[in-house]
Amino acid sequence: MLELPIHRSVRFLLLSPHYPENVGAACRAVKTMGFTRMGLVRPSRLALPSHPMAQKMAVKSLDVLDSAEIYDNLDEAIVGADIVVGSTARRGISGVFTPSRLAPRVVEWATAGKKIVLVFGNEKSGLTSDELARCDFSFRIPMADAQPSLNLAQAVQVMAYELFAEARDARSADQLRAAELAEERARAAEISSDSSDEAETDGAAS
Repeated sequence: MLELPIHRSVRFLLLSPHYPENVGAACRAVKTMGFTRMGLVRPSRLALPSHPMAQKMAVKSLDVLDSAEIYDNLDEAIVGADIVVGSTARRGISGVFTPSRLAPRVVEWATAGKKIVLVFGNEKSGLTSDELARCDFSFRIPMADAQPSLNLAQAVQVMAYELFAEARDARSADQLRAAELAEERARAAEISSDSSDEAETDGAAS
């Protein structure tokens, strides 16, 4: 599996998930994009990793599901995080990022060694104002239709994809720059060697 710095730095957090299907599907969503760190805050009695429907939906991602950490509250869950980003479906909030605009920042933070937590709210109510206030940044997924929000696992999938795509492209750009730099250095070394050979030839001729 392709592993990038962002995979080691980002943790997904589901706050008060209600349906076990969403928990399992969210684990599958992050695993397809290379992420393995999942946490659950106050899950309902059904939305536990051991529930059969969670296990069923976590196709080829049972390792993520079974290793998901469970917390009593949000404050406990974000201990050790350098940056916390919360999801919201609310409109009219200033400073809210779209996933595509947030992704480059998260990749930059991850490259710098920061620990980032992405928080997704309950299926019915999302994050409360107090919970959003505990986040350093927030994001909202734009929608064309007048739906209240995306399904929880779908929202996790969108964000996981944007992060992976941005990190992959950034790595490709870095590799291209490194290749170009290596080529420039090789050319410089070749020119320097040719100049030295010419100087030696001129000296011998005189």
